[in-house]
Amino acid sequence: MAAKAGKVAAASRRSSSADQRQDASATFKKFTYEEIVARDKANLDIFWLKDESLEDSENLPAPAVPAAEIVESLEAALAEFRAVEEALASDQ
Repeated sequence: MAAKAGKVAAASRRSSSADQRQDASATFKKFTYEEIVARDKANLDIFWLKDESLEDSENLPAPAVPAAEIVESLEAALAEFRAVEEALASDQ
């Protein structure tokens, strides 16, 4: 009985997300590149999108520093997953 209720709930979530996508597609119209550039004053330059952190590129740390931070974060996450795995194994 619980499995059937779970399937019904999952189907309900899928249909509601499909409804949301349909609402979004009804709100926004897709344009081809040709349609956009055919418009008057069409400008696809994105020069105004700047990553301000890149302006100070002289003060960036050596690549080894962020790499070590990434490794540290991944190792911590792996340790947490191992703890979850052990907890699940002890419950069985």
